[in-house]
Amino acid sequence: MSFGQGGPQWGPGGSGSQPPQWGSQTPDWAALAEASESRNRRRRWLMVGGGALATVAIGAAVAVAVVSADGDNGQAANRPASELPASSDIPPDTTGPEPSFAETSAPPPLDPKDFISSKQKDTAPLSPDILFPGSRLTMGESRYEKGKTASTKDCASAAQGTLGTVLTKNDCTRLMRVTYSLDGVAVTVGVAVFDTEAQATKAKDDSDDKSVVQSLSGDGVPEFCRSAVCRSTTNSYGRYAYFTVAGFTNGKDVTQKDTKVFSTGDDLAEFSFRQIRRRGEAQATAAANE
Repeated sequence: MSFGQGGPQWGPGGSGSQPPQWGSQTPDWAALAEASESRNRRRRWLMVGGGALATVAIGAAVAVAVVSADGDNGQAANRPASELPASSDIPPDTTGPEPSFAETSAPPPLDPKDFISSKQKDTAPLSPDILFPGSRLTMGESRYEKGKTASTKDCASAAQGTLGTVLTKNDCTRLMRVTYSLDGVAVTVGVAVFDTEAQATKAKDDSDDKSVVQSLSGDGVPEFCRSAVCRSTTNSYGRYAYFTVAGFTNGKDVTQKDTKVFSTGDDLAEFSFRQIRRRGEAQATAAANE
């Protein structure tokens, strides 16, 4: 038996019921196909929607797991301020304050001049040979031979012209002398010692062009500058005033053209200053190392 065209036709009679009518029209295949496609689309959407819901569910589960894993470490950060412990409940810092140090600075260096400006501080041994050591002196290209030395507490006895009065008036306590010579020119240096710098400065200021230290001859140096014209200088440093007198050993007068005599006197005046300053430096160094 086949369905569709050419099938049997139920006629009247029988049980009286209407027999089924098998349609003779052709099926609407396009409608069937559209219905089938509609069902397929709904199925696909259901699958996609289910996957999305599963992803959201998994994400939520991971987030819960992360929060749970934080435990107590994350709870304090998420608590409101009212639930945080009071400052009195927080354990105190037991490390203690950092150590502090008072600001310090190196002491100022000792001034060498302080040690040669008064009798109280200038206590190192003193003599002509200590102040002017050795047997000769080299200054630049000049090499001077050292002659005789002398020292006296009667300062005026080793002075000429007005210098004796100047030294006595300012309470000179000692006058040391030394002579150097080179090529017929000799110079005597006289170093007068006072108790204070003020006295030495006053002696220098009171001196004039007639205040001359007496030349010292001997030890190969003949008498000089006792009657001839010679060149003299005066200066002071600390509690010391120092004087020079320079001239020819043959008794010749010194003139402005005799530069050799001038340079000799200047060399010995410079050396005297250096030696007095070194005396102060030595005592300042010794005091700093105590």
